Amino acid sequence: MNSPIFTSDFKARPFWWEAFTPQSLPEIPVPKEARVVIVGAGYAGLNAALELNREGIDCVVLDASEPGFGASTRNGGMVSGGVNVGKRYMAKALTEEESAPYLSDAADAFGMIEDLIAREKIDCGWTRAGYFLGAWCKSHFDGMAKKVSTLNKYAKSDAYLVPPEKQREEIGSDYYRGGMVVGRAAHLHPALFYKGLLDLCVKRGVAIASKTPATKITQSGAGWQVQTPRGTIQAGDVIIATNGYTGDVTPDLKRRVVPVGSYIIATEELSPDLAASLSPRNRSFADTRRVLTYYRLSPDRKRLIFGGRAKFGHTDPVETAPILHQFMTDRFPQLKGTKITHAWTGNVAFTLDEIPHMGKFNNLHYALGCNGSGVAMMSYLGHQTARKIAGKVNSVCAFDRPEFPDHPLYTGNTWFLPWIGRYFRTRDWMDRRFN
Repeated sequence: MNSPIFTSDFKARPFWWEAFTPQSLPEIPVPKEARVVIVGAGYAGLNAALELNREGIDCVVLDASEPGFGASTRNGGMVSGGVNVGKRYMAKALTEEESAPYLSDAADAFGMIEDLIAREKIDCGWTRAGYFLGAWCKSHFDGMAKKVSTLNKYAKSDAYLVPPEKQREEIGSDYYRGGMVVGRAAHLHPALFYKGLLDLCVKRGVAIASKTPATKITQSGAGWQVQTPRGTIQAGDVIIATNGYTGDVTPDLKRRVVPVGSYIIATEELSPDLAASLSPRNRSFADTRRVLTYYRLSPDRKRLIFGGRAKFGHTDPVETAPILHQFMTDRFPQLKGTKITHAWTGNVAFTLDEIPHMGKFNNLHYALGCNGSGVAMMSYLGHQTARKIAGKVNSVCAFDRPEFPDHPLYTGNTWFLPWIGRYFRTRDWMDRRFN
């Protein structure tokens, strides 16, 4: 906290909470029965609840903390329109044929939340300004040509290559070796988007129980018994929508998702000229490094919001803030001397095949594993799961697959993440050095 990179009023909490801080809702009685119980009141849980409510299906949403306390109000607020779907760090890359259905549904996910925000007039700074993916090395840039074609063919991405000599038109940095623009991409204020969903649920009478964790879930005849500290609910169906916070109450799902800490900082207010120089077109940004970074201007274009895998594992965001600050100034030397007002972290959920999943496991519905694309993907998977329960699905969602891979050596303990981090840093160094 004594580091010169922190402002005097620095806060170790999300910048987004200045506009909306998660808080407990008025206590409600835990019902004895519900047609559907949703565990987790994040993007997936609330979108599932809204769709069930629209179909006239009784549901109750349980959250272990204040609704929105997790990743739904902590993320970077970037909506990439499918560019990250099929992107793999460890598993073999998908072929074009394999990735096609995922990209098509990821494009639908983007359209779903764009339509939702417009239809419900959610004031969350939705800005469809596109996304720039920086190539870490020449070989990464060379590999983007096929990616552009695939994205445009299946995800309607309006994507195109940006050679190094034109990079400054997109980003105020010479750090990359060119890159790719995805036109069908956006950014928003994640906490205000969440608030909009929460307000809709409250307005429509959806039952949401704050600080009411599910402590045990057991099958009971054709349905389920969901135990909480405040009573037991008899349910017809249960949706697990806990993503990066999946715990011991669902051990079979816990061993299928890997929670990874993602770390973010917010700068102090920048001069208008400096802010505009960083992002001339108000794009959002990421790069092709394995040790990923992602960033964008705040909705008022006065700050840079900069995130990434500062460390692999889970640690104090104050400890990782100097690492992110260095990453930031590596890309933008003009920000040397700029201080940080906020630093925070939240869990991203990766799956072992690096693809988002929805479906049923032992008759338990789930929507899990955003793999870093949570704003649109978790909203979409929650919505699709609800439609499936309501019997309104005309075709099977690409992410609704019978298999959800696990590994015999993984039970939810992420002790191995620092070793993966070392491997990723080594591979990044080799790519830059030899490509």
